[in-house]
Amino acid sequence: MDATITAERTRPYEGMFLFPQSATADLQGSIDHVKEILARSGAEVLSIAKWDERRLAYDIKGNKRGLYILVFFRVLSSKLSGIERDCNLSEKLLRSMVTRADHLTEEQLRNAEAMQRTADEARLRGAGDEAEVPAEPA
Repeated sequence: MDATITAERTRPYEGMFLFPQSATADLQGSIDHVKEILARSGAEVLSIAKWDERRLAYDIKGNKRGLYILVFFRVLSSKLSGIERDCNLSEKLLRSMVTRADHLTEEQLRNAEAMQRTADEARLRGAGDEAEVPAEPA
């Protein structure tokens, strides 16, 4: 019975990580940085995606715009303080916020990445040369 009381629980979490706008040029590097922080705490990344690039409500370290990375992951509850410490010590991150995601189903946690890929592909197709986009039949 003591083992069940002291056993730690792995829970799903949602993390929002804010990078300066300059991180957009190295999007993969920003994603890798978040993965590295989570890996140090033994977190299992369920999905990771660029959420948005927006104007900030106020300047943060001289930045007027920021890049948001949304991550759903699973980790032992006791490891959260290590993740928060690593985020606060990171010179690349402006801000971060981690909340529990118990309200989401496993499918919702894993589909966030697929939805983002679809949105990215649509945006890329819209930004491509008109000559490359096949014309619709009349």
